[in-house]
Amino acid sequence: MAEQKNPLTTPSPNADTTIVPAGSPHTHTEQPSGGHGGAFPPFESHTFLSQLIWLALAFGLLYYLMSKVALPRIEAILGNRAGRLSSDLTEAQRMKTEADAAGAAYEKSLREAQAKAQAIAQETRNSLSAEADAKRKTLEAELNQRLAVSEATIRTRTTEAMGNVRAIAGETASAIVERLTGQAPDQASLNRALDATPAVH
Repeated sequence: MAEQKNPLTTPSPNADTTIVPAGSPHTHTEQPSGGHGGAFPPFESHTFLSQLIWLALAFGLLYYLMSKVALPRIEAILGNRAGRLSSDLTEAQRMKTEADAAGAAYEKSLREAQAKAQAIAQETRNSLSAEADAKRKTLEAELNQRLAVSEATIRTRTTEAMGNVRAIAGETASAIVERLTGQAPDQASLNRALDATPAVH
């Protein structure tokens, strides 16, 4: 039966099989490839000066860029915004002032219009009242005049009617006396008889 070889203990044919005795001056310890010795570079004392120089240059460049580019733009933006806000506030205040003035003018015009309307209404009422009084007085005068004329006409016609009645009564009485006695009565006796007769009212 063939003997199996352990790959961990059996050297490779291509491997260097040179055996170095213990304590030989050629004995050395290998370090892993890529390893670094010493402190972390930023903390090494011999690089402090260069690091400070680069830090100063970077800070100066950043300060220059901020002061010449970024900060002026920010200042311009803030200035424009402040200007717009101030302009908007001024415009709003102006519009508020104009609105207040317009409101006051409207209220004043409204009060004046109300006062004029009341004055016109009062004047119209006074005019209508005076006109109505004048018409009433004129109508009363016309009615009184017509009543006076009517009363005068009635009195005249009454007098005329009474005269006619007296004449008719005289003629009737004369005819009756003449028919009864056969002769006509004299006018004087007839007038005395008519005068003695009470008047009919």
